[in-house]
Amino acid sequence: MRHQTTLLYIDAVVRAGSIRRASEMLAITSTALNRRILAIEEELGVPIFERLPRGVRLNGAGELLIHHIRNQLSDMERVRSQIADLTGERRGHVTIACSQALLPYLPQQVAGYRKDHPGVTFGVFLRDRAAAEAALVDYTADLALVFEPIRLAEFQTIMTVRQPVHGVLARAHPLANHQTLRLRECLQYPVALPTRSYGVRHLLETALVDSPIKLNPVVESDSFEFLRLHAVAEGIISFQIPIGLPPEGMTADMVSIPLDARDVPSGLIYMGQLRGRTLPVAAARFADILSKDLEERYGPT
Repeated sequence: MRHQTTLLYIDAVVRAGSIRRASEMLAITSTALNRRILAIEEELGVPIFERLPRGVRLNGAGELLIHHIRNQLSDMERVRSQIADLTGERRGHVTIACSQALLPYLPQQVAGYRKDHPGVTFGVFLRDRAAAEAALVDYTADLALVFEPIRLAEFQTIMTVRQPVHGVLARAHPLANHQTLRLRECLQYPVALPTRSYGVRHLLETALVDSPIKLNPVVESDSFEFLRLHAVAEGIISFQIPIGLPPEGMTADMVSIPLDARDVPSGLIYMGQLRGRTLPVAAARFADILSKDLEERYGPT
């Protein structure tokens, strides 16, 4: 709506960190955009940005204003989706901040929802742990799906799903015929691990806090697809959770075996939203669908 244009402009400047970069994204001149900002500052009676040599940064007043702006934009999106529902045609945009381990799971869910509601668009972005929760706070995400998050006060949990850690290895590996894997046995062989920003690595390190055994990976990566494929390529062991191991992602010469829960307890996937926020209809309905599907697949926690 027209009265929201200035709010959108200010939000764009905050995200870009520069009036010039924001003006390029908005397809207006930087002079016109700066006039809009000066007019808002004059109306408020205080500046909202610190002018820096290479851009701008919110000051204290600006932090208060941007929180109000993003609430207003979110509320308008919710109203739009409710109005669309009254006409029997669901519309809206759903934005998801998602741990890498869950990326293989989401395409089928998004496709199923859009089959029923083609007017709904989606944005799915890789954000792990603290970054996913930060995306809720700054309204760049409606929902967060994260494994073993670093929880913030602003994170409101919608549901949790328990996930054991699995070892991923080649069928020719000496441990490939085991029903479960002991962590101590795994670490007698070379291992490939995700970097420390990921929940799987956090669970493994926590399990060894009081142990003389240490994690000494021969390969580290921030890509679970690479780790899964490399486990077979080199004949070593990598680690993943079941939701990130869809059948189509497993080759014939690859197996996944759960780690013994006595060694590494299961972790939790959290689906959540910003505390106190009323989600737009499309996002709320999609969250309901995900909740039911995850519970059917993995059971209640």
